[in-house]
Amino acid sequence: MSRFYRYRLPPWCRTWLYVIEKSLLPIVIFQALRTIIFPTTFDIFLLGLVLGVWLAFKYKWI
Repeated sequence: MSRFYRYRLPPWCRTWLYVIEKSLLPIVIFQALRTIIFPTTFDIFLLGLVLGVWLAFKYKWI
């Protein structure tokens, strides 16, 4: 099984990955503020999920 390389993807897919990567940080900040103000179980779960995806992009796992 070969390693996943984002540069092997079609250009339209690489563009979407770039857009998602750049838009995740504002979403993480908004979700963190929302979790601090209205802490529900769903908000904490959603913050963990979004934070995990952001970390995956940050450390080039995706």
